[in-house]
Amino acid sequence: MNARTHELERIAHSYHLNDDVPDKFIEDALQEHCCDWLAGLVSPDDVVVELGVGEGVTLSRLASLPRRYVVVEGAPSLAARVRAQHPTVEVAEALFEEFVPDEPCDKLMALHVLEHVDDPVALAAHLRTWLVPDGELVVVVPNRRSLHRRLAVLMGLQPELDTLSPRDHLVGHQRVYDLDSLEADLRAAGFEPFERKGMLFKPLPNAMMLDFSPQLVQALNDLGDELPADLGANIAVRARRAR
Repeated sequence: MNARTHELERIAHSYHLNDDVPDKFIEDALQEHCCDWLAGLVSPDDVVVELGVGEGVTLSRLASLPRRYVVVEGAPSLAARVRAQHPTVEVAEALFEEFVPDEPCDKLMALHVLEHVDDPVALAAHLRTWLVPDGELVVVVPNRRSLHRRLAVLMGLQPELDTLSPRDHLVGHQRVYDLDSLEADLRAAGFEPFERKGMLFKPLPNAMMLDFSPQLVQALNDLGDELPADLGANIAVRARRAR
């Protein structure tokens, strides 16, 4: 097991396979809400590739929609869980940087990926080669300009908007983005961004939202759809492969 795979396994066991993480209900609700949007982007004839399985929320919601759905997962323990829980889903156990699909894909879901990797531009350029000529990359990342980060800076709880929190380190984040820096990285990798979106109006860090009811969390997700994108806890960009 190389160093990168070992780190992915550490994250898998400390977070994804750890039932004692108390704020997963917030993140799972956000992913479920995101899937309402993602499902509308997938056509029955598509080949879809998802990078990383995470909690499996996206996989569970989207895998039955296209002609073919492939998950690329670098953590052996998470790949094994997908095989056990979703035996009809194709799983490629590989690092993203090393994987090459056997068929070009129409939609590529890089959901909470670019904030984790050593070189996001190089990875995005590699991902570009996986797509059909008019294929689409969908990226979701944490937003450095989220309201809860702005409040933390104003209150002196963190020095800068892009300061990584203990939770960021727990899940393996190396950076956070804003919309402009995300789109700049995608353009540098050969993509043409054409849609941006914010997700979840998040007034406080997860640790201060543990007593929020599911109804309140859902309302914050709904409110995030109505507000300017750069206020969301997460930001999403759709981008086409540049010709």
